[in-house]
Amino acid sequence: MSETNFDKLALQPILLQANRVWRTYSGGKLIDQWQGNDHPEDSSFPEEWVASVVKATNVGREHIQDEGLSTLKLTDGTEITLQEVIDSNPEAFLGKTHVEKHGSRTAVLVKLLDSSERLTIQVHPDREFAQTMFNSHFGKTEAWYVIGGRQIDGEEPYVLFGFKPGMTAEKWKELFERQDIPGMIDALHRIPVREGEVYLVEGGVPHAIGIGCFLIEIQEPTDYTLRTEKVTPRGNIVPDQACHQGLGFENMLNCFHYDAYSLEQIKDKWFIAPTQLQETAGGSLTALIKETDTDRFTMNRLNVVSEYAYENDGTFAIAIVVQGKGKLLWGSEEISIKQGNTFFLPASLSSVKWISTDESPLEVILCYPPKP
Repeated sequence: MSETNFDKLALQPILLQANRVWRTYSGGKLIDQWQGNDHPEDSSFPEEWVASVVKATNVGREHIQDEGLSTLKLTDGTEITLQEVIDSNPEAFLGKTHVEKHGSRTAVLVKLLDSSERLTIQVHPDREFAQTMFNSHFGKTEAWYVIGGRQIDGEEPYVLFGFKPGMTAEKWKELFERQDIPGMIDALHRIPVREGEVYLVEGGVPHAIGIGCFLIEIQEPTDYTLRTEKVTPRGNIVPDQACHQGLGFENMLNCFHYDAYSLEQIKDKWFIAPTQLQETAGGSLTALIKETDTDRFTMNRLNVVSEYAYENDGTFAIAIVVQGKGKLLWGSEEISIKQGNTFFLPASLSSVKWISTDESPLEVILCYPPKP
């Protein structure tokens, strides 16, 4: 594709291809249904990575080139990675101030996740640990926005989150070495989740997404996951490398923050209350994750009942059409949109108009990188 055509891409919404990624747990049926697939089913591809320039780290699948990278389809049918497009002119796609700090990387990763089994208990590195152990500027602080869920085998959706009072590094190491999985589960708070809730999961905090969760995850742009269970709930063996990511078990255990909290303290510290930013006759904009909540990313929810004009502030956005259908307009052009569509909105795209053509509101989640 010529440079001129790449320049044109920087001035329009970029529709992304579906991008399912293999994981150690099962799920994905709700993603299939959400995307309108004819035969939804659970599998080992329970995640959809959106506008991803991050390669997935899957032990035993290293031979699969570019797993995790998002792609788009050009007008001639050629498929190309989003990173290749960005690299053609980083300032046009990401914004000048973003590039000055982060180069041609988006500095954020967005996923949809649907779990038909509980994930293994895990932790992600904070930035200090990531810098020391992975030589990475980014850790893996993340946040979850719950968009749905399902009951499975009589269990309602839930998450395991944070150490209960009384847990210590010595006790946790003992539980791990014995592979006392019931003991490890009992060491964490079990929290039912509901649609619309937002949870911030800082690096170092132990957690596990439970059965039946359907959520959007926004995170720092790495795939560093350290796991303490050597067998998944459905009986799959987790290789040691997938547990400690090559660091060894001692370093893996050092990744945890051993602060313990009551459930009330956890809710005060890491549950985020949405804040309405703007309301018009055509729709409303709500902040789900604000700069005051974390300096790693932000997320807004756009509800459109008729039409809503969105003005760019000089950076890019990642857009997920959660429900509804309608049109997306820019300049004199437009594209039909529907539930399941995902877009990269370049920094050079100054404004767009979201139009709902359905009886129910058009819901769009807008995800943003850290502020420069």
